[in-house]
Amino acid sequence: MKQLTCASIQFNITLGYIDTNIDTATAALQRVAQQGTRLAVLPEMWSCGYDYRNLTALAKETPRVLEELQNECLKLDLVTVGSLPELKDGTIYNTAYVVDKGEIVGSYRKLHLFSTMREDQFLGAGNHSLVVDTSVGRLGIAICYDLRFPELFRKLALEGAEIICIPAEWPKPRQEHWKTLLRARAIENQLFVIAANCCGIQGKLDFFGLSQLISPLGTVLEIAGEEDTELIANFDFSEMSNYREQIKILVDRRADIYGTP
Repeated sequence: MKQLTCASIQFNITLGYIDTNIDTATAALQRVAQQGTRLAVLPEMWSCGYDYRNLTALAKETPRVLEELQNECLKLDLVTVGSLPELKDGTIYNTAYVVDKGEIVGSYRKLHLFSTMREDQFLGAGNHSLVVDTSVGRLGIAICYDLRFPELFRKLALEGAEIICIPAEWPKPRQEHWKTLLRARAIENQLFVIAANCCGIQGKLDFFGLSQLISPLGTVLEIAGEEDTELIANFDFSEMSNYREQIKILVDRRADIYGTP
């Protein structure tokens, strides 16, 4: 069965400073690629953070950011997932892009906007989920607050996701929610989860990091602290297939009672 080396990249996003964040992300991608990583996940809004006052101007720079990321992924033979501000027809979306080496093979606009951080006042909500085939496997994508909506994750699992990638900016004091929900989403859907949170202080928010790579059995393969770091773990896909054969959650569902997903 297939094995895959994956990475979660955690760093303190410098609010509003795109080039600084590009340099940080690029250096981290280079380091994990040197260790054999094929799939890497970056944090939510990794190019600029939630700099609401300047978000329109920052979103206009996203095509340039993506071009640089595509070039880097092509050189490093990487698949990378991370979210950026996307400006489309006057609306800004929090959009996760899946870059497979040099190509953008999928994009996902965050479905659930976190009103506590005023996302709904500044951003548009997406209308579609995403599961995409890549050179490293079939990826499902979610962003931060989406983690609190298990229906989305079940839909991704039913559509064949093998790994769910979750860019995030999840702040204190909700660390226990983060840790519990990540494991729950992996266990209940019997798949791998890569979560990349940011760390450090942005304005009034203190981000705790705790990025993780989790197995289909809910085993935390790697977990970060609260500082900039890269986590690397090997995913053994036989673990997922064996677990699904032993406990047939997706087969034994009663969709006739509680609907689909």
